[in-house]
Amino acid sequence: MRADPQLKPPLLGGMPRLAQWGVLLAASVLLTSLLELTGLPAALLLGAMIAAILVGTNGGALHVPRFLHYGAQAVLGCMIARVVTPVIVGTFLKEWPLFLGVVLAVVVASSLLGWGLGRLKILPGTTAVWGLSPGAASVMMLMAKAFGADARLVAFMQYLRVILVVCAASLIARFVLHAHGTAASHPAWFPPLHALPLGETVALGLVGGIIGFALRIPAGPLLIPMFAGALLHGAGWIEIELPYWLLALSYTALGWSIGMGFTREILLHALRVLPQIVLSILVLMLLCGGLALVLVKAVGIDPLTAYLATSPGGMDSAVIIAASSKVDVPFVTALQTVRFMIVLLIGPSLSRFVARRMDRGATPSDPADGTLLAHVKEDEGELD
Repeated sequence: MRADPQLKPPLLGGMPRLAQWGVLLAASVLLTSLLELTGLPAALLLGAMIAAILVGTNGGALHVPRFLHYGAQAVLGCMIARVVTPVIVGTFLKEWPLFLGVVLAVVVASSLLGWGLGRLKILPGTTAVWGLSPGAASVMMLMAKAFGADARLVAFMQYLRVILVVCAASLIARFVLHAHGTAASHPAWFPPLHALPLGETVALGLVGGIIGFALRIPAGPLLIPMFAGALLHGAGWIEIELPYWLLALSYTALGWSIGMGFTREILLHALRVLPQIVLSILVLMLLCGGLALVLVKAVGIDPLTAYLATSPGGMDSAVIIAASSKVDVPFVTALQTVRFMIVLLIGPSLSRFVARRMDRGATPSDPADGTLLAHVKEDEGELD
């Protein structure tokens, strides 16, 4: 009798933790190098993310240390602040009704899609409502559990959505819109450093990251340096200097954080409905692509900028891909930030409203939104 493949022992299950880190690092270097040869934007993020998925689904039990995760967010916040200009702020303020409408359309479309999948029983119960929400992943998992949905499937959908969006954005950028992520698109790995700008940047990231962590807001270590740095750099009070090796380390840490959300147990649990999950995420991506087309036609924004700005993946990954391509990074950042804030504010309530309409007989232990936000896990950082 042939053995059940699900019962095979994981390849890395009995390996010491240090050896697992060695495997992860080696796989990340190999995959990143191969992706760099293809010219894919954000190869560092993608290579690290795929390597972490392979390690996690083969018995690895690794987690990015919290200080590295927050530090990577702070570096990314500084990078965004460096490219924000008064021009893009003025453009955003001038067209804010259109941008706000696009963001709200993404949130509403994801809820309606989840409702439709649940009503048609393509996915069990209200799982699709929580799993397709484009952000606030920890809040959605708490809500899913309160409503009796399968929290493991919700977690799988949230992480898989980010990964599919990241991969699709990189492929579209490279092969459809011909944006290259080769060595020519980034500076030297070890450029000469200037003490004062580097010191100002380190202070911005360190102080801003600590304040963001202390405030206990999701992705605070990224958002506080981003907003503070944009104001200080825009006013000419500081100069932001980020060597490429530091950005590379940050991209790698963020890629590992995303990929490590996949474990062998979650993957085996989700296999029975994997086609339905993938289909639902692809439909959401197509809807967001349609909204990007609206921005292209209505405002004249280039297609790749519009696609990255409306993509329902993580804001940090979208910004990394944008920074690796010839697009309007501040615009992508602005729209993604607005979406993140709106999802955090109204996403749980909207998804709860839709879930209640799907199952009026349920009596979930539904905590108040303030309680939910207080229980968002501290490592909620994917900005998805």
